[in-house]
Amino acid sequence: MNIRESLEQWEKEYLSPYAMLSMESRGRSKPEEQCDIRPVFQRDRDRVIHSKSFRRLKDKTQVFLTPEGDHYRTRLTHTLEVSQNARTIAKALQLNEDLVEAIALGHDLGHTPFGHAGERALNRVCPYGFSHNEQSVRTVDLIEKNGLGINLTYEVKDGILNHQTSGMPDTLEGRVVRFSDKIAYIHHDMDDAIRGGILKEDDVPKEIGEIIGYSCGQRLDYFIHDIVTTSRGRNDIRMSPDVAEAMQKLRKFMFENVYQNPVAKSEEGKAEALIETLYEYYRKHIDKLPAFLLRLRDAGEPDERLVCDHIASMTDRYAIAKYQEIYIPKTWHR
Repeated sequence: MNIRESLEQWEKEYLSPYAMLSMESRGRSKPEEQCDIRPVFQRDRDRVIHSKSFRRLKDKTQVFLTPEGDHYRTRLTHTLEVSQNARTIAKALQLNEDLVEAIALGHDLGHTPFGHAGERALNRVCPYGFSHNEQSVRTVDLIEKNGLGINLTYEVKDGILNHQTSGMPDTLEGRVVRFSDKIAYIHHDMDDAIRGGILKEDDVPKEIGEIIGYSCGQRLDYFIHDIVTTSRGRNDIRMSPDVAEAMQKLRKFMFENVYQNPVAKSEEGKAEALIETLYEYYRKHIDKLPAFLLRLRDAGEPDERLVCDHIASMTDRYAIAKYQEIYIPKTWHR
């Protein structure tokens, strides 16, 4: 018995009967020889961390566009906080931590520059529509490694695809990430809003604070404890009714006071216009796309999808630089 097989046996003996076991994975689109050390979900986690799309998350907006300050969240730090929340819950419920971490680290790989402003812009102009969860799966399947993809397991891709409210993952591990994503962004977006002077701690309505706490840290701790307590011994991941209701009220409060705040979001119109302009440029100059995307075009991928692939892969900084390169006149010199 090699190391991987020993770890798989440990999962079988220790994990919850509702956990997804590595040995029971539905496998990969392209079959591969098993690693002798790592179970399949650990292998997927490693592939995500070593991907270019994961590294680019450090320069992509979470909520505040290119903020002045070192402590505002980026898409990468958001991803790490989702992963930490999810692993805490999974460990307490004896679920598969490798699977949870692989899904959490990969869930936003397809996100656009400028956060949801960029996503809205591409969804508006692309005839096929655009959503970052679907693009994340497309990234790991088709875009990474210059068009070869990183060939993740079914369970990881299912969790990535269904991490938004509208989806429902097949595994409990995917459902843990689905909750952890919401918990993370509500927690850290409020923390960043307080840091930026958009909110104060005592702005949170008393009816919410009385249930889940009056500080960001208290609320995060309460959410995680409630999910663990409510989900233990069940073939489901859920919150208690009172806490779920408080979370929805807090989320509504954040939309009204942060996500739709004209001060916090004053630059988003410019970001959307920039993304739309780049989209139209590359539609007219399809030959400017990277060579591997042009090979995918030869294989039958539509131009509009490939333009979205290229733009979605950009960081905020690179998108601005390309716009300047294409549209802003340069100083003449000899």
